[in-house]
Amino acid sequence: MGTLFVIEGVDGAGKATQTAKLVERLTADGKNPLKVTFPDYENKSSDIVKMYLNGAFGAHADDVNAKAASTFFALDRYVSYKTRWEADYLSDRVIVADRYVTSNMIHQASKLDTIEEKEAFIDWLTDFEYGIYKLPAPSKVVFLDMPPKYAAELTKTRANKSTGEMVQDIHESDRAYIQKSYENALWVAKRYGWHIISCVKGGCIRTIDDISDEVYYYFMNA
Repeated sequence: MGTLFVIEGVDGAGKATQTAKLVERLTADGKNPLKVTFPDYENKSSDIVKMYLNGAFGAHADDVNAKAASTFFALDRYVSYKTRWEADYLSDRVIVADRYVTSNMIHQASKLDTIEEKEAFIDWLTDFEYGIYKLPAPSKVVFLDMPPKYAAELTKTRANKSTGEMVQDIHESDRAYIQKSYENALWVAKRYGWHIISCVKGGCIRTIDDISDEVYYYFMNA
């Protein structure tokens, strides 16, 4: 089996940037990594995800329950795996993922109120994605801990990834949902043993290269 490294974080945490930096460093090491990104907006499998995020099923994230919304993202991942990187993974190639099943754990479990509900949901989710869909489980997961007030500054001029327009999706535009997702993400990261990297020190956002060094060290040495 291959190696699957996953980089997670709430919106604006720098996942795409750090994924690209890690791939660059692994390539320099001669490891021939493959980068995958979720949702896979270049594939038609993400169409229902785009509909959800752009408000086709309701103007708020909570208008679609956690399990229903999770199936949209899971199907996109399944199609990506079966058509793009299954053979690479099975041939021992290093796969670096910008978000993964772990994103459903962050964003969809945040719609639930109690620890018991969250744990039951995550049990269902992992059985669904890793069991029924048979997606590979991550080898290691990094969570980029970027508090929402800092992330908001970094994303205020960023285009919607699914449309390319300067209109935020239903996750990005809902500040209360973003805060809930962030608080839930910290709980999930600690509960399931992800490596947490603090992106802010002394009230200032760390440099990209500083964070990249810590990401690389964890994946290669821990």
